Amino acid sequence: MGRKKPEGELVQGTLDMLILSRLALGPAHGFGIAESVRRRSEEVLRIEEGSLYPALQRLEMQGLITSEWGVSDNNRRARFYELTPRGRRQASVEVANWRRLVRAIDLAIEPEGA
Repeated sequence: MGRKKPEGELVQGTLDMLILSRLALGPAHGFGIAESVRRRSEEVLRIEEGSLYPALQRLEMQGLITSEWGVSDNNRRARFYELTPRGRRQASVEVANWRRLVRAIDLAIEPEGA
């Protein structure tokens, strides 16, 4: 049998979309991105540091986000991330693709004639 997925584990390929869609709301530091996703998903989705920061670095290298140092709400030095225009377009594309996929899956699992 396959392994049981831990509750809150992200579906492969969704991390970048979640980060980009969160940054579409405005700049945020890494911890703020993870907390926002957790809170907005009603505590179901969790982004671990071990995946978040490499993803942020990859998105920055791809030119989808930029970053700069700033001060967080609790007066700590933090790196703040922001979408580039290209990143904003990519966020829209990824969210539209995700919604299309979710709709297709929903249709496929719906009982016939329902």
